[in-house]
Parts: sequence; C-alpha cells; structure tokens
Amino acid sequence: MSDAWVVNASPLIALARIQCLPLLADLSGAILIPERVLAEVEAGLSKDPAAAATVAWALPFVTAGVPVGESVAGWDLGAGEAQVIALCLPDPSRQAVLDDGEARRCALTLGVPMIGTLGILLRAKRMGLVSAVRPFTERLVLSGYYLERGLIDRVLARAGE
Repeated sequence: MSDAWVVNASPLIALARIQCLPLLADLSGAILIPERVLAEVEAGLSKDPAAAATVAWALPFVTAGVPVGESVAGWDLGAGEAQVIALCLPDPSRQAVLDDGEARRCALTLGVPMIGTLGILLRAKRMGLVSAVRPFTERLVLSGYYLERGLIDRVLARAGE
C-alpha cells in the first residue's frame, strides 16, 4: 500500500462513473487532491453527471496552495496534472494517479511513481476488492471514457481475464 496517492481529475471522474471511488481509499494510505484538480472536475458539473458525485467525494481530500516548480511547468500539462506531479516531487512516498499520456511521460521523466485508472482496478482485483476487472472496463467504455483497446487487452491479460 502506498503512503499517499495524489489523484488527477480523469481517474476521479472515471472511477465515479463506475461507482468505484472508494477503491482509492481502500488501496492507499492517504488521498491528496490538488485544488486545481477539483476546479477541473467542477468545470464539468453541467456536462457530466458523475462530476457532482466526484466533487462531493473529493472535498475532504483537497490540498490548497500547491506550487508548480519549473521542472513541471516546462511541460505542456493542464493545471491539475501539473499540481499532481508537483505535489509528488518532494515526497517519494506519494504516487501520482494519472491517465493522461503527456502527464505520465512527465512523471516518468521526473521519477514520480504513478498508477492509472486501470492499474487501480487491477490492484483492486489482486487485493480481493473486486472479483473481475473486465466488467469495469466495459462500463468505463460505455460511459464514454476513452481507453485504447490494446491497453484494455494488456490489463485484462495481467488480470487473468
């Protein structure tokens, strides 16, 4: 179990869409959500029915005043992703929860440990918190969440499904 997960908007919304937000608390020692991440979720309140549930769930975990240093600011990231990575940098016990490809490249380059939505589902299966990953990937796709078919296949193979 990681000490703390710093969660970005996309995984929050994805997990809310499939009613799996509690997995974040079940799998991590602590949850941190930068204020810009919450702002990004709030911006989608009128468009995404999962956004309201996400905001309500996330409020107790919001962290304000996250400075973004030059090592992160030089990347072409959204404000939420930048704050997620910046919050992880000074503390190696923190793991970034990111799905965005460019944000994941930045985290990898800067040595920030990370996990994505499908990694959370895979870990939940390994910990016995869910019995299968496939139904959740199917629900994500049906909800409009974009996942590459090859990535889904690799995760399902790792899950033995």
